[in-house]
Amino acid sequence: MSTSMLSRNTKDHLWAYLFITPQLLGLLLFAIGPVLFAFAISFMKWDITSTPVWVGLRNYEKQLSDPLFWKILSNTLLFSALYIPATLVLALILALMLNQNIKGRMVFRAAYFVPVITSSIAVALVWTWLYNPDFGPINIALQSMGLPAPGWLSSLTWAMPSIVIMTVWQSVGYNMVLFLAGLQGVPRHLYEAAKIDGAGAWQQFLKITLPMISPTTFFVLTMLLIHALQVFNEPYMMTKGGPADATNVIVLHIYNTAFQFYKMGEASAISFVLFFIIFVITLFQFKFSKWVNYDV
Repeated sequence: MSTSMLSRNTKDHLWAYLFITPQLLGLLLFAIGPVLFAFAISFMKWDITSTPVWVGLRNYEKQLSDPLFWKILSNTLLFSALYIPATLVLALILALMLNQNIKGRMVFRAAYFVPVITSSIAVALVWTWLYNPDFGPINIALQSMGLPAPGWLSSLTWAMPSIVIMTVWQSVGYNMVLFLAGLQGVPRHLYEAAKIDGAGAWQQFLKITLPMISPTTFFVLTMLLIHALQVFNEPYMMTKGGPADATNVIVLHIYNTAFQFYKMGEASAISFVLFFIIFVITLFQFKFSKWVNYDV
């Protein structure tokens, strides 16, 4: 290879590095850098104003031996157990309905997606009013039908389901769109062949639709899991983690530990415990994802 060719390649590489430098700097300054800093702080006692003091694994040991941490973790898992299947099933049902050739389906698609682009704070405020035990429309409707009207957000039993209902309502439209994209990628000739063979609607759904959209289902399931374990806005705006920590979740606990009690080391340790939990569950999902068919 000639010297001029090497020089030209070197210049091309330099120009390439020049163009990607801003993105690399942004990644280092606003992503990788803060993560490494938080990891270092997780081994220290630091209240922002004083000098950090090295404490080793004490922050992790304190959290893992704290009954409040395990209660908060169980709350987070409860939220995930209610939120994920409800959103997954409802989004798939809506996608199946709106994938049909019905009148006004574009209007319905837009209507179901509107909550996704609405501010979470505004949604939380509206639903807090709806859940009001004294003058909320939900309890007024229940009382008019002679049904019991629970305390919703002030009830130990109903507080978490109340937040789940609101979160499902807001996020189902986004996942519905993902399922719609997957459904529209299913070849129509497969359904036509199945009809000729005498397969009914349910058999077509089980034998054609589900296998064909399994990659979409796996993606939706993974994203729902990550969102559920990192939920914050809804419990923060609606209950602040109450009553009696019934809706206190991990990310809210991290926020309170860091910015209410100024225990930055403990907050960082909890963050990495959460990262480890998400990492392990995600690995578990990929390990047992043989039901996902990428060859169709």
